[in-house]
Amino acid sequence: MNKRVVITGLGVVAPNGVGIPAFRHAIRQGISGIRFFKELEDLKFSCCIGGMPEVSEETRLKYLSPLQLRNFNSSGILYGCMAGIDAWKDAGLSIDENSPADYDSGTVFGTGTSGVDKYRESIYKVDAGQVKALGSTTVIQIMASGISAYLGGILGLGNLVTTNSSACCTGTEAILMGYERIRAGRAKRMLVGGCSDHGPYVWAGFDALRVLNYKQNDHPEKASRPMSATASGFVPGSGAGALLLESLDSALERKATIYAEILGGASNAGGQRGEGSMTAPNNEAVQRCIRDAVKDAGIAAADIDLVNGHLTATAKDATEVRNWAEALGRSGHDFPYIHSLKSMTGHCLGASGAIESVAAVLGLKEGFVFPSINCEDIHPGIVECIGAEKIPQKLLENDKLQVVAKASFGFGDINSCIILKKFLE
Repeated sequence: MNKRVVITGLGVVAPNGVGIPAFRHAIRQGISGIRFFKELEDLKFSCCIGGMPEVSEETRLKYLSPLQLRNFNSSGILYGCMAGIDAWKDAGLSIDENSPADYDSGTVFGTGTSGVDKYRESIYKVDAGQVKALGSTTVIQIMASGISAYLGGILGLGNLVTTNSSACCTGTEAILMGYERIRAGRAKRMLVGGCSDHGPYVWAGFDALRVLNYKQNDHPEKASRPMSATASGFVPGSGAGALLLESLDSALERKATIYAEILGGASNAGGQRGEGSMTAPNNEAVQRCIRDAVKDAGIAAADIDLVNGHLTATAKDATEVRNWAEALGRSGHDFPYIHSLKSMTGHCLGASGAIESVAAVLGLKEGFVFPSINCEDIHPGIVECIGAEKIPQKLLENDKLQVVAKASFGFGDINSCIILKKFLE
């Protein structure tokens, strides 16, 4: 028998809010975390803006010890540890470095890249013949599984401890992987999420691809425009989101606070066939992923109240909305509400799905739909498909919100979708 899986803890490090209270306030008020960076201008980037969490040295020391921070230069791992530890504590779980390994708890914590700045630093030292100066933590900071290794040690996790990497799908896919493990009875708790490094050496490739917004460097807060007719590319971001998943039995036994229930989900790929490519979706696969997620959740498409979209502020936004309409068999005024967190955070790459899922869970638990800002001029291809009123541009209080569909679509023509439900015993 499949186990029911619920969410009992949340953590977030986002460009517009570090920690759940600050993040909740930002998304409710439609506050952007996108800023201008002189460093990008000096490096001759076309896009000189981005979303980067503001984390002080004092804050860093609340999560990692001075010893752990010695020669530390991996922003993604820092963000992931902060979000992961916060989610663990938010679930009412303790941290004891002297405890035995917890074989009931594990982590799937993803990343797109890891330790890019540390890797750059190491390359210069190696080229200068300073191999002995690299330090003992270089490997763990630049290996893909660095984030899960750090969290596994800090929390004493003894179940599956691994890192997934699937481009922009990473965070959503991690949630689904953790969910499936608990559902199958192979773990009681799984810490899941995604993180992303910040800065020019992560974002440069996207600038070179000409997929970033370069037209609004003077107005950073207005630059990320999902679903807008004047959208002109995405704004890069960074950070981390984390969720503590738990079997319902375990959560009830602990009398834990339950934020929401995960009903099911699906992942697939379009094989880069048809209209699909390394950077463009196979629409058939996208629609299949959504339909499979709905089927796995055991609900009807008509049950979905809100879509938390991928919606990056590119020319593909209208295509994504059409895919949702086709997959759900709902259009016009019958379409559910739809919004995009990227309007406030930018595209946080491997962390995006996790950060956006944290936002979705908060809205589901507390009965609100955060606004999509900067889309006062909705793309005509979207309003041809769905009612304009289905894109909330101001905070919408909605205590009847029951079911949210969250999807991410990534480079490599890959897709992930999860279905979240307000918890009812």
